[in-house]
Amino acid sequence: MCRIGSVKSKNPVQPSTVLRLMLPQQEGHDNSGFAMVMQDLSGIFAPYKDKPLLSLVCTQKGNRLVEDYMDAHNFTKVAEWLPVPNKKPGLDIQAMPYYVFRNYDYPEDAALMSDAEREDLLLDTRLALRKILEKDNQGYVYSFWPDVLTLKEIGDPADIATYFRLWDDNGILAAKSIVAQCRQNTNYDIVRYAAHPFFLQGYTLCANGENTFYTKNKNYQQSLHRGYIGFESDSQCFLNTLHYVHHELKWPLPYYKHVITPLPFEEIDERDDKAVLTGIRQSLADLEINGPNTVIGVLPRGDMITCCDSKKLRPVVVGQSDDMVAISSEVCGLNEIMPTRDQTKDIYPNEREIVMVDNELGVTRWKQ
Repeated sequence: MCRIGSVKSKNPVQPSTVLRLMLPQQEGHDNSGFAMVMQDLSGIFAPYKDKPLLSLVCTQKGNRLVEDYMDAHNFTKVAEWLPVPNKKPGLDIQAMPYYVFRNYDYPEDAALMSDAEREDLLLDTRLALRKILEKDNQGYVYSFWPDVLTLKEIGDPADIATYFRLWDDNGILAAKSIVAQCRQNTNYDIVRYAAHPFFLQGYTLCANGENTFYTKNKNYQQSLHRGYIGFESDSQCFLNTLHYVHHELKWPLPYYKHVITPLPFEEIDERDDKAVLTGIRQSLADLEINGPNTVIGVLPRGDMITCCDSKKLRPVVVGQSDDMVAISSEVCGLNEIMPTRDQTKDIYPNEREIVMVDNELGVTRWKQ
């Protein structure tokens, strides 16, 4: 079983906040790994918000391969942070040799590109680097996007935090949006790419649960977009569908819920928008999901969302204070990081809605 959590704050917070959110849920996340996606960065990356940030873990050879590729394709390095690990004896962590977080300037010809073309350039670059590194198992590239940092590691979450000095609150890493999970993909072989959250062209998503329509989703998604690859986890399908519905089809966000958990036909027949909802069910049936699950996602403009399966078989709660909104699989996580909040305002999303938190921390609930 998984546990997931996220924080959206008016003021930058450090990774220790989301770790404190997750660790009280320890019985549900099995201590097999930790991963997070940080967006709207502060700290060391604050001056480079418009520069794509490469999040990479690799061997020495892998680092050379990446540098050679980026140089050959006219990306210019402008900043870099290489964590100095705390190699305390006895830590439960399967560390790689190099952890690289590097900002680049776009190639000169990118100045003539549209926003969509630059997005495609960043995606295609990440996919090319992934292919290069996979060839001889030289590393993993998790994201390449402005104002986004991704870290994934195998081991005990508390020990991983010690190794990367995330408990120190030294100000190096900080962000207004962090999504995290404390578990590796232990349903299948452990592969670093399989750790949640996942990231694609500005979209972040993690899930608690499983998708029993994984094979159907995967077979269909592979034909939809070049970025839908890997499928090391059944939960990647949730991200791909969010990206496809919102980014590719450019549908309003509420339709994401109608795609993954469509209403029964008898209910659709009673609605004024039955023609639209029937068309969705007929044309995108292979993107429907099934099984117990809850997802947390972040959209390119920063909105944070959460929703549940059609039977609400996995828990989730949204809590808020004056300067922060947090989403957690269990309320004990909220109690840890915002103990003085008004608990009567906590939201327990139901099976028929999407809850969205905007950049001003306004909370909207969309009903199916």
